[in-house]
Amino acid sequence: MGRLTQKFILSTLKSTIRTTITQTVVLQRLIVSLALAISTALLVVLTSFQSSAILATSSSSSSPPLKPHPLPPTLTQWEDSTNSGDYFSQVTSTQVGSLIWSQFPVRVYVEPTQAVNSKLAEEWVKTVVQAVQEWSVYLPLAIVEQPKNADITIVRKTPPLQTSPNSKILRARSAQTTYEVYVSKNNILSHRFTILLSPSQTGQYLLAATRHEFGHALGIWGHSPLPTDALYFSQVRNSPPISPRDVNTLKRVYEQPTSLGWSVTIQNSKFKIQN
Repeated sequence: MGRLTQKFILSTLKSTIRTTITQTVVLQRLIVSLALAISTALLVVLTSFQSSAILATSSSSSSPPLKPHPLPPTLTQWEDSTNSGDYFSQVTSTQVGSLIWSQFPVRVYVEPTQAVNSKLAEEWVKTVVQAVQEWSVYLPLAIVEQPKNADITIVRKTPPLQTSPNSKILRARSAQTTYEVYVSKNNILSHRFTILLSPSQTGQYLLAATRHEFGHALGIWGHSPLPTDALYFSQVRNSPPISPRDVNTLKRVYEQPTSLGWSVTIQNSKFKIQN
């Protein structure tokens, strides 16, 4: 009888231990799943407008001296009757000077979408083109049919994840603008932009994102601290139109010197200005 009691107690203990281990494993799996869900949610929530640059010249190359271009007539004629000021101090300088265009019209390619819903695809293109047309009041722009002819290419594509400036945490983005600098066939130091817009953006949010990123592509390589400007550093519920401050800043950018748009010669993998 004593042996039976011992076997029963031992069997009960084993069963209890197995149950405890099973509960612990389940609890650990739940915690891991919850952590992954929270991380994913954070990646989706943490969206913002981001910009980056790609300098497509050899490491041993140097840009030609900086010189200003004449203001395009559209900006020469611009006058701000409201005296709203600008945020030019927030515009970042680049290795080649101001990221301005000197040959007009600036050619823009809007990639046709491959969405299943053709109506949705048409609406996406229509919204993007609307934002481009809004900026065409201040700089001459033209929509082109072939991407190889474009100075600015706009694509309906989710931007890659990127780490925060002061953190290693990856975060999602709703839009991205990048540029590259190159020497054209006629030896002009040139640049081109690519804008990625998230497919999840629609309606007014897509319009605001395009308006914002296109401002970067026209040369405003920085952000406004005021939510009433199209180049405000974050997305807002009621997206503002292009403001006088945006145009004032654009005009000041185009008054700055740049290496872009000037003839260069390449000697020993270095750029030299042709006077």
